[in-house]
Amino acid sequence: MLVLGIDPGTAITGYGLVREAQDGSLLAVAHGAITTSSKMAMPDRLVRIYKELNEVIKLHRPDSSAVEKLFFAKNVKTGISVGQGRGVVLLSLAQAEIPIAEYAPVEIKQAVVGYGAADKKQVQEMVKMLLGLDDIPRPDDAADGLAVAICHIHSVRYQTIYEEEV
Repeated sequence: MLVLGIDPGTAITGYGLVREAQDGSLLAVAHGAITTSSKMAMPDRLVRIYKELNEVIKLHRPDSSAVEKLFFAKNVKTGISVGQGRGVVLLSLAQAEIPIAEYAPVEIKQAVVGYGAADKKQVQEMVKMLLGLDDIPRPDDAADGLAVAICHIHSVRYQTIYEEEV
């Protein structure tokens, strides 16, 4: 199974593709970030995210996808901006007919680190370890995209085990 994990945003949308092998091991296939300038008009930023994500989808043809849920902090303006980017991501995935799962940041941290309040550095180190990488993926948003993909693979694995037992 090849999973596309996405950490949405309008300034930076991080993505990571992770393949689960038959033996359950994980392989980082690709990762990166789609960036837009704050000097660009919002519609132009959203078009760039849409087009570049569609290219990633066409190139890799993932079996499923996972997107980080919107986490509202105190800055409502940032939340709205991230929500717009997230909407474009969901549209791209839906148009490509790729199944979409959504996970809250605490769920991603729990699945990757085993602790829902883990800090960013802990998540990055575990992504590096779980994927057998030499270095922490850069930029940070790409590491986050890989973490979202890992979370989905673990969630599907445990759901399958649960369904087999029931």
